[in-house]
Amino acid sequence: MEPVSVQSQRVEVRVNEFIRSVYNWMFIGLGITGLIALYVSGEENILRIVFGNRMIFFALIIAELALVFGISGMVNRMSAATATSLFVIYSALNGVTLSFIFLVYTRSSIVSTFFICSATFLACSVYGWTTKKDLTSWGGFLMMGLIGIIIATLVNVFIRSSAMSVVVSYIGVIVFVGLTAYDTQKLKNMALTQPADLDGGVIRKGAILGALSLYLDFINLFLMLLRIFGQGRD
Repeated sequence: MEPVSVQSQRVEVRVNEFIRSVYNWMFIGLGITGLIALYVSGEENILRIVFGNRMIFFALIIAELALVFGISGMVNRMSAATATSLFVIYSALNGVTLSFIFLVYTRSSIVSTFFICSATFLACSVYGWTTKKDLTSWGGFLMMGLIGIIIATLVNVFIRSSAMSVVVSYIGVIVFVGLTAYDTQKLKNMALTQPADLDGGVIRKGAILGALSLYLDFINLFLMLLRIFGQGRD
């Protein structure tokens, strides 16, 4: 039998490696999205193809949703390489569809909002990691809030109410702040309970799945904050 101190050290190392991998892949995904969004925003031909044809734009949205549900629901049945590739492809497609923000908002407000989002995300992640409170009970409430945001956003596409847009944005910030803390604690618990002899490929798939969750939290929090703090281009 190993001393308890040695066992706890090994668990700590394993947890730190897993979480580091999660955040590394999240940052890679965000980097891919940001670079492609910036590139596409300067290419008129690509913008015309993507945003000038509704069928292509909605096809991209559907493809993104299919990738998210595919990774989330079938990650156990795919290889680590496949899961990683799908995550990278999703990040790239999201960069294409999010390129519109560079056309709608000033770059200075995009940058400032990004730093606000980063600080908020970091604070929520730290809280989710360090709190001794069980955040499991938040899950149902946050999911109801997320569904409400989706429904309200779809309704607002038709009624185009600026007041509703502002309300949805503030509620969205609250929901994604909560989801960031909730998902961080869930990943911590996942890392603590995973077997020591778990296959490396399985660990990679878990890291990709965790990275996807945090990536979605960050992107959606950023978009909600951009609606609040973003300054429109003249």
